[in-house]
Amino acid sequence: MAHNKLPYLTQQDILNALTAREKLGSTGIGRGIAIPHGRMSGAQEPLALILVSETAINFDAIDNRPVDIFVALIVPDGDNQQHLKTLATIADKLNEKEFCKQLRAAKSDNELYQVIVSQP
Repeated sequence: MAHNKLPYLTQQDILNALTAREKLGSTGIGRGIAIPHGRMSGAQEPLALILVSETAINFDAIDNRPVDIFVALIVPDGDNQQHLKTLATIADKLNEKEFCKQLRAAKSDNELYQVIVSQP
């Protein structure tokens, strides 16, 4: 899916970037949430992908809870300030219990999209 939005990057490139970062330490931030992220020299703009899994999986999160909400982030390499700002914004939003409840309640891709775009 990310490859469709970033056609100049291969799926393997995207997976490698996320996996390389994950090897440095889990991006499972607790409460069933993970924010895997990676910098890519071929990325021309930031891209976030949101996945809510019906079945939570072990992601070595800091609270040892399995993860069901994933927000994957790809950012251009070298844009550290924007990367950190984007991560902070995502983490702040995912800290809102009602928002996470709405994400988990979404029954389709369209409902998930509506939850996201309806946020202030």
